[in-house]
Amino acid sequence: MPDQSLPKTRTPEATTGESEAAPAQEGISRRRLLGTAGATGIVLGTAGAAVGYAAAPSEAAAPLTSLGTDRAMFHGKHQPGITDGLQARGHLVAFDLAAGAGRKEAAALLRRWSDTAGRLMAGEPGGRADTDVARDAGPSSLTITFGFGHSFFARTGLDKQRPTALDPLPEFSSDHLDKNRSNGDLWVQIGANDALVAFHALRAIQKDAGRAAKVRWQMNGFNRSPGATSHPMTARNLMGQIDGTRNPKPNETDFDQRVFVPEKGEPAWMANGSYAVVRRIRMLLDDWEQLSVRAQEDVIGRRKSDGAALSGGTETTAMDLEKTDAKGNLVVPINAHARITRPDQNGGAAMLRRPFSFHDGIDTDGVPDAGLLFVCWQADPLRGFVPVQRKLDRGDALSQFIRHESSGLFAVPGGAAEGEYVGQKLLEG
Repeated sequence: MPDQSLPKTRTPEATTGESEAAPAQEGISRRRLLGTAGATGIVLGTAGAAVGYAAAPSEAAAPLTSLGTDRAMFHGKHQPGITDGLQARGHLVAFDLAAGAGRKEAAALLRRWSDTAGRLMAGEPGGRADTDVARDAGPSSLTITFGFGHSFFARTGLDKQRPTALDPLPEFSSDHLDKNRSNGDLWVQIGANDALVAFHALRAIQKDAGRAAKVRWQMNGFNRSPGATSHPMTARNLMGQIDGTRNPKPNETDFDQRVFVPEKGEPAWMANGSYAVVRRIRMLLDDWEQLSVRAQEDVIGRRKSDGAALSGGTETTAMDLEKTDAKGNLVVPINAHARITRPDQNGGAAMLRRPFSFHDGIDTDGVPDAGLLFVCWQADPLRGFVPVQRKLDRGDALSQFIRHESSGLFAVPGGAAEGEYVGQKLLEG
């Protein structure tokens, strides 16, 4: 379940509050003081000066910090949200086309969605019916990504254009899948470094669907915010493990070959696209947290503190799979998650993992409904996700602490050029 490294750390500057001038009278009215305290979470009674400072209006609005100004491009060779750095907030949502909707309606919908995505990713309102939820915010690294599920092609009469790589995933012994939260005709991934910006995009996409499609399922996730650590580092998951050390890197010579469909690949409309496997993986945190740190490290095969392999070195030091301790036991256990998922242990199979963590409350047994919204990208899932998951199915030490609860596979076409919409080559070809 590993994910990828966070983008470079940013140190946001302080932002300001109200822009009106301070009244020249006896201070601040009770109404304004209470309103400010409610908005900022002021703890009264600690320091009168602190309360006055927090409640006092500023003289001028400060510019957006780097967190707000960072922008991803919608138009390009590949769709956004694949190689971009992890964002602090994410939404995954699947749609089914409405009864009677077909290829024509799907094309009109993708055109609307692409237009809205281009506007929102530039930090602009989504259109005339914009909700103003993200008013005053910058782009905040917003990305919106679109994909097609297996069922989409029959619904639109495009069965002959359905890629072989989109054949349904095989069943795995660790699956406990909820069909109502799996698959779908259309899939949308939204990510941003501001929660309101992400929600604004989600609402705009849902409204744009109109009568053409209805939501099948929707999931919310999060990651550590950029700038929350003292230095750039690989992300941690809800088990506390550094997660994503061996993710493919864009500067590697075979990165595109592993992640993207080639220019002359099949089918032609998938050129420069990728395939996304989406899994809701619940972590059984109460069981996991009963283990000692050493036992947790044996399950993963890496140190919890810094992500280094148990065989020694730093996070990026190559794992020594043959190293033994004084008793002759393998230092990295034979069923350790990090050992099993290595590409060289799976015929070179690799995928780009770009997930979000989730927490959907506490269930009736008092157990957290939390884990990983696993999203991985590859040029062909039959050569990426499937062989690795089969290997994990046969003896991963982590399997007793996780549960796969939903699943989806989606064909994500290449990026749209200026004036085009995502999927145009498929829907108008």
